Amino acid sequence: MLRMQGVTKQFGRFYALRELNMTVPKGAIYGLVGPNGAGKSTALRHATGICRPDKGQVYFDGLSVYENPQIKSRIAYIPDEIFFFPSATLEDMRKFYRGMYPTFDDGLFTQLLDVFPQLRKAPISRYSKGMQKQAAFQLSLCTHPDMLVLDEPVDGLDPVIRRQVWSLIQEDVSNRGSTVLISSHNLRELEDLCDHVGIMERGKMIMECSLSQLQRSTVKVQLVGQPPAGLEILNKTASGRLQTLVVRGSAQEITPRLQEANLTYFDVLPLTLEEIFIYELGGMDYEIQNILL
Repeated sequence: MLRMQGVTKQFGRFYALRELNMTVPKGAIYGLVGPNGAGKSTALRHATGICRPDKGQVYFDGLSVYENPQIKSRIAYIPDEIFFFPSATLEDMRKFYRGMYPTFDDGLFTQLLDVFPQLRKAPISRYSKGMQKQAAFQLSLCTHPDMLVLDEPVDGLDPVIRRQVWSLIQEDVSNRGSTVLISSHNLRELEDLCDHVGIMERGKMIMECSLSQLQRSTVKVQLVGQPPAGLEILNKTASGRLQTLVVRGSAQEITPRLQEANLTYFDVLPLTLEEIFIYELGGMDYEIQNILL
């Protein structure tokens, strides 16, 4: 389990993280989401022990991550901007990873050559961005990490490879009980993958829970008539007589109140992760604004 307690990181006068608390359960696929500048990448760099907190602590399985080679050898990290040694080939990087990770699996590396066909003798610096990401996944998965940390991991990959990557990650979690921490702006993909979600804003965690719990706590209501009093309405729009409300609460809690209101029509629908993200971060302030009138 990864646990971040009160982590603060300041760059000059700018606070990238402000007393950030985050818990990633063992065996979970955890999606970390938030607007640009929320501090997600900085949080991942602390989770992997690259950065030292100004305040607070980061633990993995109860041990501090920073300057702990034993823990770092159990964590694989694929950043948004991939780095390989200049002029290094895939074979060169395989030898480097094998020296850094005692659990490196040469047999799996060979198997994944069929999944990620690479030019093994060419310098990785000549690869396209998508091919560099494939090389990073191939090397990282072969370390058999206890925790895989991914920052915008499938950016630049074609749809077929994206699907293959997610399938490999889910298979690894299922077979070995590994933990995956993902930061991505593609909320549609995260919704299909993740079982836990954390929403960050301005360096702080504003909500953290299982995805199922998050989706149960807020619903979309479509109705014709007067909404019952006492609903915690986060957003309200109307198209003719049909009103669409985003309401705090579960469908089980809200449905009886709607039934008692003698409405002409109503329906209670689940929200997508993208809709939850928008309304948790401020509703109308984060919606698309119609500026071309």
